[in-house]
Amino acid sequence: MSIADEIMKRAEEYRNDVTRFLRDIVAIPSYSGQEKEVVDRISEEMRKVGFDEVKTDGIGNVFGRIGSGKTVVAMDAHIDVVGVGDESQWKHDPFKGKVENGIVYGRGSGDQKAGMASMVYAGKIIKDLHLEGDYTFYVVGSVMEEACDGMCWQYIVKEDEFKPDYVVITEPTNLNIYRGHRGRIEVKIQTKGRSAHAAMPEMGDNAIYKMARIVLGIEKLNDELKPDPFLGKGTAVVSQIFFKSPSENAVADECTIHIDRRLTKGETKETAIEEFKKVIRDAGVEAEILEQVYDGVAYTGKKYSSEKYFRTWVMDEDSDVVQSAVETYKTLFKSDPKVDKWNFSTNGVATAGLFNIPTIGFGPANEIYAHGPDDQAPVDHLVKAAAFYAYFLQTITKRG
Repeated sequence: MSIADEIMKRAEEYRNDVTRFLRDIVAIPSYSGQEKEVVDRISEEMRKVGFDEVKTDGIGNVFGRIGSGKTVVAMDAHIDVVGVGDESQWKHDPFKGKVENGIVYGRGSGDQKAGMASMVYAGKIIKDLHLEGDYTFYVVGSVMEEACDGMCWQYIVKEDEFKPDYVVITEPTNLNIYRGHRGRIEVKIQTKGRSAHAAMPEMGDNAIYKMARIVLGIEKLNDELKPDPFLGKGTAVVSQIFFKSPSENAVADECTIHIDRRLTKGETKETAIEEFKKVIRDAGVEAEILEQVYDGVAYTGKKYSSEKYFRTWVMDEDSDVVQSAVETYKTLFKSDPKVDKWNFSTNGVATAGLFNIPTIGFGPANEIYAHGPDDQAPVDHLVKAAAFYAYFLQTITKRG
């Protein structure tokens, strides 16, 4: 029996174990900055299945290590989740980890604790089959990703001084191989005016009217953005609007909008800022562009910050990391994979976008259910992803 067949056989044998583990961690609410309990549960499972080392860092990211070879491969799953929203829309309790018809339901089941469950059991497969080679395998459970994607990996690279040779992002890909996604920048634009009684608006200077011209300009900008053949088109969206006024019967003296600008290949923070400046000029008003910073407080009490600029990234199809993923898929599953991209952004904005670490995505579950009341992960995906992660280490080591 080949190594690939042995790995698939073991992965199938652990079907119930990986499912139980996923149910356990789904049942633990782990909002951004509140992940300690789920970190403790993950650490317990890592030790149980035989990881060589389990530790956490200053902001609470959890690391499980197997081996100490030359090629360092990190596989990442963020372990924080978004809120539940309107609980009446949920078919199942969002924090029970209900299994029905071969699918695990609950908040974070697909996005993205399924990836964590499969990675841990990939570690067990490696240990049981004695597949340790000239590589070091790290399973990373990263924190606060939902609040600020990539910030956790900025801390890992800059503060922990840990920079692996390759990264696998285990966000949901529906068992496809993803090699990139758009980035984004978040900014606010602010206009100032002068208040006056609403009965005499000519005495004031309405900041909302000024902003209205800018908002129309952002809408026009979005229509004019050019697509990339692989990543598609960037977008510009006014997602929030705020104002200040002495009363409901007064002219507003300040207005602020929040803009989500998705960046396709070739677009950067600098090009986006120039676009916003042109919109303001064309609107014929004075306005200030306010770049945004996320200030996070981890469950450890550690404070950490990041600018809200999330870089676009794309791996070449013929790169070692992509080709290793394709080889892994073909060998295990006896078919050709779909190589594609995410619609949303991931920690790849830091690993690949900021630090230029060769990165690919492969994860259980379908991204269409992320953040919704049908958050879910098929058990079959857990099994196949565990096998993929275990075998990928064999293929990337040969190339690396």
